Amino acid sequence: MLVLLFWLFAIASIYSYFIYPIILQVLSRQRRHVSTAFQQDSTRTYSLIVTVYNEKHRIEEKLQNLLSLDFDRERLEIIIASDSSDDGTDEIVQTYQDQGIMLVRATERLGKENAQLAAIKSAKGDVLVFSDVATIMEPDALSKLEKHFDDPEVGAVSSEDRFISQDGSVAGEGAYVKYEMWLRKQESRLGGLVGLSGSFFATRKEICRDWDIYSPSDFNTALNCAKAGFRSVSAPDVLGFYQDLKDPSKEYARKVRTVLRGMTGLARHPEVLNVSRLGLFSFQVFSHKLMRWGVPWFLALLLLVTWLLLGQGWVYSLAFVLQVAFYGTAIAAHFHSGVRSNPIAKLIYFFVQVNIALMDSAIKFFTGKKMTTWKPSAR
Repeated sequence: MLVLLFWLFAIASIYSYFIYPIILQVLSRQRRHVSTAFQQDSTRTYSLIVTVYNEKHRIEEKLQNLLSLDFDRERLEIIIASDSSDDGTDEIVQTYQDQGIMLVRATERLGKENAQLAAIKSAKGDVLVFSDVATIMEPDALSKLEKHFDDPEVGAVSSEDRFISQDGSVAGEGAYVKYEMWLRKQESRLGGLVGLSGSFFATRKEICRDWDIYSPSDFNTALNCAKAGFRSVSAPDVLGFYQDLKDPSKEYARKVRTVLRGMTGLARHPEVLNVSRLGLFSFQVFSHKLMRWGVPWFLALLLLVTWLLLGQGWVYSLAFVLQVAFYGTAIAAHFHSGVRSNPIAKLIYFFVQVNIALMDSAIKFFTGKKMTTWKPSAR
């Protein structure tokens, strides 16, 4: 029985990270991908919504970035959605009113999605583009994004994240983000994305009719697209750049909040797991979300079962040593910055930190904890 559990937990632990991507590639190769030229719509209008909360120190940099976008201003409106900021951010935004930037302020601080909802109600665009203050957009980002909506089956478009650390390296979250972007490309070719880049994505306004302020907007938008018969796709040429965290220790709270709200969102929309209704998309949600959220529990049980199997074969002894070394590296990286300077150690540390956050999120979810308000991570 213990041997069976060992292999069950081992496979479950690697399923969402390794087995699921292989399945996606196999399915993708079995499908014929035909390039189709769609008629361009040069009349489609856009509303670019940036959500802020107490961002007086970097809001002007973002506003200048928005004004530098090379896009037809007759078809673009820019809205800053303030989650009841009280540090002077709103006053700074108002000084840009004569340059076509509109401020929409939530009447009370109820969280990012609530502020976005206030902006949605004021938006006039056919397509709504969402971005964060910390994300820098390239001048031609909207022009590249626009072409994807010429496909009538596309309901939402996600940018690709580019994480730039202080020393220029691509490790830790950077390597993790690169993996996520690759996985999104595979999903994009099949049933569609099960989550968008929350820092920069766009969707048809009709998808936003069912806007849930208790679910992450990027996750909820992908689910709503699937329910409405649209696909969410990844745009590898539409990039969002954001900097390394100034205080990585505070990022743990962000991860817990993000996952907790993702769990809440899925719980509020269980119909997306109905394979008979949504087919492949439901399988992707199960594999990418549910199985990923279960990884920390699978790993913990795997370590326990491996310990119980010591002395019953070299495979289990080796597996135990490797697991202890893996977690030992993460612990060392946590307490010693010199260890974290090693890219592999940093990646292991980040992976373990993410899974602790997943476990923490699950405990909070099952004990009824909810999070709506947010404080953007300092980058």
